[in-house]
Amino acid sequence: MTVMRRFSAAQLVLTLAGAILLWAVVAGASLFFGSDGWKAPANAYALGVRLDSVLLASLIGASLAAAGLAYQAILRNPLADPYLLGVSSGAMLANYLWRLPGFSALAVLGALSQQATAFAGALLAVIAVFGLATRRGRLDPVTLLLVGVIVNATNASAFLMIDALKPELTAQGGGPLRFLVGGINTNLEPVQKYTGLVVFALGFVALMAMAGRLNVAALSESEAQSLGVRIHRLRWVALVTASLMTASAVALSGPIGFVGLICPHLARLIVGQDNRRLLPLSAALGAMLLTVADGTSRMLIGKLDTWLPVGVLTGLLGGPFFLVLLYRGRQRTPD
Repeated sequence: MTVMRRFSAAQLVLTLAGAILLWAVVAGASLFFGSDGWKAPANAYALGVRLDSVLLASLIGASLAAAGLAYQAILRNPLADPYLLGVSSGAMLANYLWRLPGFSALAVLGALSQQATAFAGALLAVIAVFGLATRRGRLDPVTLLLVGVIVNATNASAFLMIDALKPELTAQGGGPLRFLVGGINTNLEPVQKYTGLVVFALGFVALMAMAGRLNVAALSESEAQSLGVRIHRLRWVALVTASLMTASAVALSGPIGFVGLICPHLARLIVGQDNRRLLPLSAALGAMLLTVADGTSRMLIGKLDTWLPVGVLTGLLGGPFFLVLLYRGRQRTPD
């Protein structure tokens, strides 16, 4: 069976090298995106600022895309995405609550407590969505998305209510818009960036280790068990790993939407359905997409005289993309 075909070390190295090379080309080109148009950085300081933004956008985009692929594999749902499932908004709300005075005891622990709080929010959102969307042990894809939308709306409303009472907290974090739609915030402590990098690296390695078994998740439970895969344990491990990566990204940027939806589908058009190839390419495409979106946002500052968070741009791209996928899925479904 093709889903369990051996994946050699040479194939793994070539896949990773190709994905990294593809990202490096786009990331290098993105360094020329500036508010004054397509130009090289004027000096070393400008280069450092742009490089920091490009690397941070790449880290966040890769985390969201890899998590999105994992959700789609374990749920067998091509429309699954950390943003649509309510995971991002749960992490966002928890990340915001971490800033409240009542959490000051945790805040002194720094980025680790911030990441842990965001993960707790993401996991609670996942539990709520799955619990409400499960009926008689089955997950209905449409119900799953509807519940995700409701959880998103509830989390956003809770955030806006608290923000009305404590507006100074969002002022410190870049304004309420950054919390609601996400943006690349380069004004972070080094430990926050390093923590995000470590979480991504560990999560990516874990997902790569189970990528072959994630192929089996597309089969029925009886077929998966006949191949020696403990499908329930696999789904929970992948779910927790993807939620941790999502929470880590949201703690750095806010809930940037649709990266985890778009990039896995683009990767499938290039390398097919094998998750062992899809995961590196999806992560690279996520890094590239968010890097280009961040560069575009910088260029628009000079043209529109205002700053647009990258979450606005990915939303404008991802909304129509989602509708196309939904329409195509309905066309394939027999009456």
